[in-house]
Amino acid sequence: MEPGRGPEAAALHLSLPALLLCALALRCTLSSPASPPPSLVPQVRSSYNFGRAFLGLDKCNACIGTSICKKFFKEEIRFNDSLASPLGLPPDHSPSYPANYSDDSKSWRAVEIFRLLSTYQHEISDSRICASASASKTCSIERILRKTGRFQKWLQAKRLTPDLVQGLASPLLRCPSQRLLDRVVRRYAEVADAGSIFMDHFTERDKLRLLYTLAVNTHPILLQIFPGAEGWPLPKYLGSCGRFLVSTSTRPLQEFFSAPPDQAADLAYQLLGVLESLRSNDLNYFFYFTRVDAGMFGIFTNGHLFIRDASALGVIDKQEGSYTTFKTADNKDIFSCLVSGCQAQLPSCDMVPEKQSLVLVCRQLLPRLLQGRFHSPVQEEIDSALAQCGEDTRSDPEVLEAASRLKAMLRPLRTCDPRFAYRYPDCKYNEKF
Repeated sequence: MEPGRGPEAAALHLSLPALLLCALALRCTLSSPASPPPSLVPQVRSSYNFGRAFLGLDKCNACIGTSICKKFFKEEIRFNDSLASPLGLPPDHSPSYPANYSDDSKSWRAVEIFRLLSTYQHEISDSRICASASASKTCSIERILRKTGRFQKWLQAKRLTPDLVQGLASPLLRCPSQRLLDRVVRRYAEVADAGSIFMDHFTERDKLRLLYTLAVNTHPILLQIFPGAEGWPLPKYLGSCGRFLVSTSTRPLQEFFSAPPDQAADLAYQLLGVLESLRSNDLNYFFYFTRVDAGMFGIFTNGHLFIRDASALGVIDKQEGSYTTFKTADNKDIFSCLVSGCQAQLPSCDMVPEKQSLVLVCRQLLPRLLQGRFHSPVQEEIDSALAQCGEDTRSDPEVLEAASRLKAMLRPLRTCDPRFAYRYPDCKYNEKF
């Protein structure tokens, strides 16, 4: 004890035998490093339990997975300016969190931690599960989901077929093809032996996690089956823990609405290019957005624009076609109602126009980047092309032509300097840039 403190003064009144016992006990404590002070044990256990609840691990296997949990508990994933501890966890109402990720505890890189749903949406979803079985609010949601007819079919299935996902509300599964579903199973990163189109290596837990993720938010699935390493405009999927997923970090597009004109032109040009690649690609998948907002797109530190949130991204297989022989109304169950409710009517696959994503982006995002940025007559030409691109009443060819014209206008407005690291110094020597 430090000199002058109350406990030392009190020790003066102890008898000599008592003082000897105290000294002996202190020496034993100091010479035994294996045992931490008892007062610290509850703090460590409290931190771990609180972390489980925060991450949603207490709700598994109605969750995404556990592939990256060890990094959370080893503090190799750290929330910005705080650690995963009772005093350092960020607020639980945020949809995403900036964080840092390490493979060796020495070098760190920026990542982003996303919730599968907001806390409020998860509460509503969990309540719907309990209500579906007339259970109390504190029911075992996993037990109820396991007893459903859909999951019992999944347990017997060797392959993920279109009838097993019929009625799920996700745009990804609105028009399922066998080729797309085989890709989901073959590239599902939350199982140890990915690579087969058959689910023989899936445990019951694995099947429930995949089904739950497909029913609630297919963003983590899209990151896995269309990885950025293969040229798809999506960030890298690093893993999941409970109801969170971790991916490489991007800055939301809305942070660039006041960017300089050359940077705004570059981002708008990239955004049009992304939509073009989603419409036409080597795998013959047609991707379309059911809605857009600025938070769905993000920019890496090198200036490259990617899709930050793919939850509203639908996929139609142009090569194989879609299986639509099952009536959606006949395939609705609790898994169909976890997010949007059971009354949502989804349009037919044949009703999705090629222009859909372009109209949404030209109407809601590109004006925020491009209006009032350039000198006449360039600005007037851009505004005219934007207006035509964003008109839903125009035909597909008219909207596509307006978007192509707008992209051609933006190309020479971009500058070639190190701020755009994703294309520098290539832009000095390659006409592509």
